[in-house]
Amino acid sequence: MATKLQKFSSQADPELLTALRTIAKQDGRHFQAILEDAMRDYIEARRQDKPRAEVMAHFRASVEKNRRLGELLAK
Repeated sequence: MATKLQKFSSQADPELLTALRTIAKQDGRHFQAILEDAMRDYIEARRQDKPRAEVMAHFRASVEKNRRLGELLAK
């Protein structure tokens, strides 16, 4: 049984659209399928309430930068 699709209209940053189109072409898939995957991934990430990757990268960099201070405070 096929899922009934619903058309919608929106706007996006041209660089984001280009990136999605490039991924679709490289993967040999339709743009629509890549966009649906991106939306599903976003929804799943929100459900898990996990921090964004860039936030975690900053956190890890801060921990590494201040590792010695953390060791001293732990004593």
